Amino acid sequence: MDRLQELKDLVASFEKDFVKFYEKGNKSAGTRVRKHMNELKRKAQEIRKEVQERKAAEKEPESPGAAAGQE
Repeated sequence: MDRLQELKDLVASFEKDFVKFYEKGNKSAGTRVRKHMNELKRKAQEIRKEVQERKAAEKEPESPGAAAGQE
């Protein structure tokens, strides 16, 4: 669940710039929002990769002969 907390903290850190851009129309904050979204995209991709690796590791048999019933 550490990854979930990382995402929550990351999104929370963007809040000020979102407010400045969407509510106050600050164009510089809009640039920072785009940068934040890119950072979020990278983090999401990292987590997706980790999930896929963990799923693949669970599927793999413990030894090559174990899958065929050989030793």
